[in-house]
Amino acid sequence: MEKNQKILAIDIGGSNIKAAVLSLDGEFAEPYKKLATPEPSTPGKVMEGIRQLADQFSKYDLVSVGFPGFVKHGIVQTAPNLGTQEWANFDLQKNIAIELKRPALVLNDADLQALGLVSGEGVEMVITLGTGLGTAILDDGVLIPHLEISHHPVTKKKDYDQYIGKQEMQRIGKKRWNKRMVRVLEILKTVVNYDRLYISGGGSDELDFKLDKNIFIVGNRDGIKGGAVLWSQQLKRQNQELVDSESSLQNKN
Repeated sequence: MEKNQKILAIDIGGSNIKAAVLSLDGEFAEPYKKLATPEPSTPGKVMEGIRQLADQFSKYDLVSVGFPGFVKHGIVQTAPNLGTQEWANFDLQKNIAIELKRPALVLNDADLQALGLVSGEGVEMVITLGTGLGTAILDDGVLIPHLEISHHPVTKKKDYDQYIGKQEMQRIGKKRWNKRMVRVLEILKTVVNYDRLYISGGGSDELDFKLDKNIFIVGNRDGIKGGAVLWSQQLKRQNQELVDSESSLQNKN
């Protein structure tokens, strides 16, 4: 694993696409930049935006991407907050690698942020309050299979995205929205039984009630460091697989 490799970490959001170049240790090698998410947010237009951002950075070897939807093995399954069905079964990981001519890894955006935020001890949950609700759960720093909690019904007529998303906050006002957030946090505490909960995203600035001692407000800029953690873990796995393969061959001989 080359220690001097640089990672272009990209966070695709419903409002903005953000990026930074990081070292494998998660330190910023080039400043954080962003541009508005194009509308309509089709794969072609988003890919064009990613190219525009990437061209603003001088040098990187690997790419990591956080995407606001369900992603399986780099392939987008759903993208509700981008408002178009064209994302279904779009191989974002493959297309990013081809477009930027670098190896790429793609995860759900909350999962990617979580890797850069958590302590790595115990059961930890990350939620992002933005266009919708993003969620990630980790056990001793390892992501569990992604759950689209945001699309689980929280009332008879609304899922979490519809109940506490940005548009709903604007519709009902911050006072009623905060009351809903109190209820949501109580539900998550009961359902997940986390040791620590981290809250990021623009909506985190709007919380006006006292949080439990094991709940922390964190910044998006810290979360983008998950792009470095993702590649660090991937490279370690690849190196271990190589060692195991060589050991197996030596034993056979």
